[in-house]
Amino acid sequence: MSNDSTSDRLAGKRIAITGAGSGLGRELALRYAQEGWRVAVTDIQTGRARRVAGEVNEAGGEAIAQTLDTTKVEDFDALLARIEQEWGGLDVFVNNAGVSNAGSVVDTPLADWDWMLDINLMGAVRGSRAALPMLRASRGHLINIASFAAVANAPGMAAYNVAKSGVLSLSESIRGEEHDNGVGVTVACPAFFATNLLESFRGTNDRQRAMVDKLMQRAKVSAADVADDIHRAVRENEFLVISHRTARWQYRMKRLSPDTFFNAVLKATRSFTR
Repeated sequence: MSNDSTSDRLAGKRIAITGAGSGLGRELALRYAQEGWRVAVTDIQTGRARRVAGEVNEAGGEAIAQTLDTTKVEDFDALLARIEQEWGGLDVFVNNAGVSNAGSVVDTPLADWDWMLDINLMGAVRGSRAALPMLRASRGHLINIASFAAVANAPGMAAYNVAKSGVLSLSESIRGEEHDNGVGVTVACPAFFATNLLESFRGTNDRQRAMVDKLMQRAKVSAADVADDIHRAVRENEFLVISHRTARWQYRMKRLSPDTFFNAVLKATRSFTR
């Protein structure tokens, strides 16, 4: 649901994106660059951050590149300090960096649970805590990238589901806490789309990886499509973004008839979990 438009209060045109060296983060960086924004391109891989920063400059934006590991508070502090010094503030912050895995609650090693939650959930917590003081000052906007896994909670993806459900819950909490401070919040819950998320994939069998790869390659929604949807949602101050048409229907089904949705998920994932 839309609130008041935010376009008039994002006049500074300054955005920082984690995990912007590839995939959705890169598409968001280029989308905002097309409007002449200053873009802080951050990634755990320095080379990727610098390469996308160059693309941002070529697309009409003004980029800075920064190495950032979302498990390190000091990396966020360094980024925000640099932005304050060079730009004088920030209008939009995007918690995008993430990893993927598959496996049941029992089969997924505890070390993989720690890895998943530290990056996908606590990374968003660290980023939000670091950016919110600056976003309050600019009455800016926070974007968190979750996943439709936060809604579907399909079997065989337990740690990923929990992490992304946490990002959705975190976003709802911040939305209420920061409302009176003038900070908008958008959370994106895309279903499968082609990206490089499988580079960091951890799973308990090869069949799971193959199934995820197949679903990603068959997707009709691209990373650029999701970036466009997020850009529009921020402009219109919308909270929830679900890019895939089928996923939007599934979201409604779960709200209206949870058991019907559960049975549909079981049927769709039986081959995936065996």
